[in-house]
Amino acid sequence: MAEVINLRLARKAKARASAARAADENRARHGLTKTERARQSFEAERAAKLIDGARRETD
Repeated sequence: MAEVINLRLARKAKARASAARAADENRARHGLTKTERARQSFEAERAAKLIDGARRETD
């Protein structure tokens, strides 16, 4: 004999799993800690200064 399942609970579990999967994807795509964001901005600023310092003067 087959096992009886509650369709309402199964539907909610499926929705919960898909929401968790979407949240994981968003965290991977957009999730950076405050320290990582600060480090990236520092590195970008440092690279910009390096490039500007190596630029030749054209008169």
